[in-house]
Amino acid sequence: MTAKLFSPDQLQRRFFLVAGPCVIESEAHALRMAEAIAGITRRLEIPYIFKASYDKANRTSRASFRGLGLEAGLRVLQRVRETQGVPVLTDIHEASQAAPVAEAVDALQIPAFLCRQTDLLLAAAATGRTVNVKKGQFLAPWDMRYVVEKLQGASATDIWLTERGASFGYNNLVVDMRSFPILREFGCPVVFDVTHSLQRPGGRGASSDGDAVFIPPLARAGVACGVDGLFLEVHDDPPRALSDGPNALPLDRLPSLLQQLIAIDDARRKAETAHGL
Repeated sequence: MTAKLFSPDQLQRRFFLVAGPCVIESEAHALRMAEAIAGITRRLEIPYIFKASYDKANRTSRASFRGLGLEAGLRVLQRVRETQGVPVLTDIHEASQAAPVAEAVDALQIPAFLCRQTDLLLAAAATGRTVNVKKGQFLAPWDMRYVVEKLQGASATDIWLTERGASFGYNNLVVDMRSFPILREFGCPVVFDVTHSLQRPGGRGASSDGDAVFIPPLARAGVACGVDGLFLEVHDDPPRALSDGPNALPLDRLPSLLQQLIAIDDARRKAETAHGL
């Protein structure tokens, strides 16, 4: 039986935050970012999960930085868990990675490009960890029903569904806010990956571009729509980030953004209670 990372009562009180640098750049950097973000979320009483990838297997160019690799990356993620006392989430790309990665983290993430890979989904479910599936840029939200059925058929019970935008012509993504209530119909917590939704895949030729300026309005819209969690790539120096810098939120802007989002979340919950929604 999969243990739930957050209880229904926790989800009723406040949205949770999945955040960190896109990729593990070094142990020192990951630990520094985890400590900073954990400190901010503790002060604001927001449940927090640290996220960073040990391997970015879908980079545009073979020459792009991919990460520290499985063995070294998992050591870093374990250090984050031990030192900060926060749950940790990371991606897996092959079924063989599920079991070893599950020993180091609390939640396994299925990348959007791989969301229909049955063997990968079943291997993730078999670990007993929370499974967060990013909706493919090529899928309608209602098509995620079949992803959920695959996972539930393999006895996963803590399944998250993440919206990260849909392909909109070339090198662009767009978020359809109708996706959030549709995804919620499947009985799973719904996460909004704000920063990846603002990525411009391949927009710089050998790497992706992004529109980080739109992070605050999209995040506010998602919280107003009632998402259970937010996913933000956060970096202390986005121009120097080794992956996805153009769509990352600068660390120093995180506190003020979260304070705005808390106000919106509180107002939404109050209105829903008052009107029986």
